[in-house]
Amino acid sequence: MDAVTAELRNLLEREMIRDRIGRLARGEDRRNAELISASYWPDSTIDHGVFVGSFEEYLAWVVPGSPEIQATQHVLGQSVIELRSDTALVETHVMSYHRLAMGDEHRDTVIGGRYLDRMERRGGEWRIAQRTMLYDWYQDLGQSIDWSQGVIGMPFSADHYSGRAVGDYSETFFGERWPEQRGSTPK
Repeated sequence: MDAVTAELRNLLEREMIRDRIGRLARGEDRRNAELISASYWPDSTIDHGVFVGSFEEYLAWVVPGSPEIQATQHVLGQSVIELRSDTALVETHVMSYHRLAMGDEHRDTVIGGRYLDRMERRGGEWRIAQRTMLYDWYQDLGQSIDWSQGVIGMPFSADHYSGRAVGDYSETFFGERWPEQRGSTPK
């Protein structure tokens, strides 16, 4: 393999890794077991500090989620990817927003941190074999405003604009266009 071909192969490997991490964030935000399962190897381990366990235990914990967490959004930053043949060490910055129902009020919180992923390529496919979450900061933004009916003083023209952890419009939008739910990758 010449130098240009090897460099292009490395770029493709890195993009497959970033794509997998991005689809996992979507799966966690939507509490979608198929998207999450397509991102981890079945024998993987997960350590979020507040949860430590096997992939099977993690899936049972994260998919139903807490009814108090009504909406989440994981925004991914840069990933540093060190390729080592069929293993990759990956650090990805993340900011995660959570809307929490706390009795009669809702609160908005944001967490800044990093995912440390050991990924493995098996059968040509990259997935997470081990994940550790590092927490760099946490901010409680206080009591939430009700944006379910509109934003900045303007009402929504339909009900589907307000995002939520389960059952929001993005599920209808993507429909069957998420091939990783069936174990393949997009062309």
